[in-house]
Amino acid sequence: MFNNLNELKEYIQKNNIKIIDFKVITLPGRWNHLSIPAERLSEKTFTEGIGFDGSSYGYSTIENSDMCFIPDMSTAFVDPYCKIPTLSMVANIHTIGKNAGRFSGDPRYIAEKAEEYLKKLGIADEYVIGPEFEFYIFDHISYETRNHHQEVTIDSKQAPWNSNYKEENFGYKAPFQKSYHLGLPYDLNNDLRSEMTLKLEEMGVPVKYHHHEVGSAGQLEIEVELGDMLKMADSTMLAKYVIKNEAVAHGKTATFMPKPLFGEAGSGMHVHMLLRKNGENLFYDVNGYSKMSQEALYFIGGILKHSKALLGFTNPSTNSYKRLVPGFEAPVSVCFATGNRSSVIRIPGYIKDPAKVRFEFRPSDATANPYLAYSALLMAGIDGIVNKIDPSKEGYGPFDINVFNMPEEERNKIEALPKSLDEALEELKKDHEFLTKNGVFDEHFINTWIKFKYNKEVMKVIPVPSPIEFEMYYDL
Repeated sequence: MFNNLNELKEYIQKNNIKIIDFKVITLPGRWNHLSIPAERLSEKTFTEGIGFDGSSYGYSTIENSDMCFIPDMSTAFVDPYCKIPTLSMVANIHTIGKNAGRFSGDPRYIAEKAEEYLKKLGIADEYVIGPEFEFYIFDHISYETRNHHQEVTIDSKQAPWNSNYKEENFGYKAPFQKSYHLGLPYDLNNDLRSEMTLKLEEMGVPVKYHHHEVGSAGQLEIEVELGDMLKMADSTMLAKYVIKNEAVAHGKTATFMPKPLFGEAGSGMHVHMLLRKNGENLFYDVNGYSKMSQEALYFIGGILKHSKALLGFTNPSTNSYKRLVPGFEAPVSVCFATGNRSSVIRIPGYIKDPAKVRFEFRPSDATANPYLAYSALLMAGIDGIVNKIDPSKEGYGPFDINVFNMPEEERNKIEALPKSLDEALEELKKDHEFLTKNGVFDEHFINTWIKFKYNKEVMKVIPVPSPIEFEMYYDL
């Protein structure tokens, strides 16, 4: 938004901005923030930064936790959810002291390094991606986990379970698992989705379209236009921020949990991708399979080869694997195809514009830290190009049929993705050398990530019995 401090200060004065807000990414992928009065903004803010406790963000230990962040004024936006006029910007994390400088484990810095590595190799100038944001809008959510009581209560006014609701019931309930592109008057969140879309457009995030998704209890999708990876990672955080806050502003709640409801469709974050060099789409070849170039196929080969390890970053929650269930709804077969939603990589068959020919990685979900997930996908693709990993020679397809309709003997030849977060983290332990090339990810960061996820999430979930287990085992 701004190129220098003078531009920034002029805008602040002209628009009567009272508060400057700084958003910093945590290790798991949430935005924390700190605010200062607009009068306190100075040159030192952008040279010396503002100190904070890195251990609270998941990046360091308590005894060595002092860090600082320096804002990136080009990311500035007026925050529509603050009553006091507030200008917010994303910040980069820095170390302090003898080795002061960019923090190697800052997810935003990792994304920058991944883009620089791509350019350094001369493969391409741009890694262009486009995520699809699937999420649920609920009218109520409450939950509790204690040793003697576990409960989750969710409600959605449009859900079929409310067909017998006695107050303000007009009879239009969404059909169970058949609500894709659901129309009015069933689609109760249409206007809310439009509000989200217009807000994102105002804030510099172009939206391709929005619609109701398969899940009857308010599952929605907003898909944004393609963009450069680092900018898109920023935009992903902004999209989640807008969607959640806009829902609250309308008396509702939004969740990106991959599987918030048993039996309903899960929410993913499919990532479309292509490479450009000198403005040309490197993934397009009129004579290639599904108009895919050899570079595109190598890129696919790299992602498929490393797909099990990639899930440690693209599907980093225990809940992610409630969605990734073989034969149910999400792609778990390590293969590629055209228009095939059962494969890990799908080449959309509807794209006619050579500049937009691309493929999508389908397993990922929005519990991912976008900077890490997008960077990991790029590094896997680069590895495929550098080492000429041909997906067909590796046995990854193409399989232009529903994998789950194949004879069992043939289907069993296709590798499957991990079935749990701890399994994905084990795969990441074994296979991460491709991520460390040119110092994009470093060993310390990967070990920190694995340890954090295992100790703070996997081990928090494993000891807790679930209600279904009482149903299955209480009387044995």
